[in-house]
Amino acid sequence: MATAKELKELSAEDLKKRADELRGTLFQDRLSMRTGNLDSPSTRTQHRRDLARILTVLGEKARAEKAAKKA
Repeated sequence: MATAKELKELSAEDLKKRADELRGTLFQDRLSMRTGNLDSPSTRTQHRRDLARILTVLGEKARAEKAAKKA
């Protein structure tokens, strides 16, 4: 997945779309884990970290936008 620096260059809409995709992927990972079909648990961990990165960048963008409106 992309680094935080690369994610900051994307628009908020693109980030939200990626977050939704990752949530779906995490759901599938969870189902695969329960049925014993998950190939590598590290992929689930990586997806969780990617989602956290995206949500962090979205929060930063929202706070920056809010600060810009106040000024």
